[in-house]
Amino acid sequence: MIEREKLEPLLRGHSIGSQIVCLEETDSTNLEICRRRAGGAGHGLLVTAEKQNAGKGRRGRTWVSNPEGNLYFSLLLCPSLEVSDASLLTPLMAMAVCAAVRENGVEAGIKWPNDVVADGRKLCGILTELFLENDGFYVVIGTGINVNQTAFLQELGARATSLYEQAGHFFDRERLLARVLLLFEGYYEKVLKEHSLAGLREEYEAHLLNQNAAVEVLDPKGAWKGVALGIDDGGELLVRREDGRVETVYAGEVSVRGIYGYV
Repeated sequence: MIEREKLEPLLRGHSIGSQIVCLEETDSTNLEICRRRAGGAGHGLLVTAEKQNAGKGRRGRTWVSNPEGNLYFSLLLCPSLEVSDASLLTPLMAMAVCAAVRENGVEAGIKWPNDVVADGRKLCGILTELFLENDGFYVVIGTGINVNQTAFLQELGARATSLYEQAGHFFDRERLLARVLLLFEGYYEKVLKEHSLAGLREEYEAHLLNQNAAVEVLDPKGAWKGVALGIDDGGELLVRREDGRVETVYAGEVSVRGIYGYV
């Protein structure tokens, strides 16, 4: 289980992780954040769990969260942003995870908008949720990173991987989590200051596996194909259609997959 006593000193003095709750088991760390927000919890609350019974992924999918030495955590944010700018936060955790993983010697990249991928397989999933309140809103970012998992079910093995599989050794989860959160805090403060991803686009695109790749856009109005060019200042994907038109693809509305595989 994640040790609060080991994690707290690594985050001391920072707003992100200023409050830490470490659980053995819960339904969902995102739901746990919401319950604690209703009870008065404030910005920077971090909730971790060794196992989730009802972990959530994007677009209503389930995130399988078994107690295999992985990281499952959620973060409560009360940003000084307009609701319309809340989507700017979506790419930040993926950037932080990707950078931290690379620092630890594992080559990883981002499948837009916020899956972290290594060796063509999913290493990390992220779900960002926005909740309106009477006097504003708050955001919950839930993250699952496959860290020390040594094996996967056969049906997941072709699509999922872990840091252990990639590096061949176990990782200190508290140190990895602290590094992810500190990187995230730096990106978060930059977005709060600029109200844009313009200053982070270059770094995000350096991690972006979809860039200049053939993709299929799974739009409810009808799937179509094109080439992913990168992101705009709002974090949305720019895709050039086969007829040359460049379309802006919004993460909340559609999914994007590679023509020749997951990425």
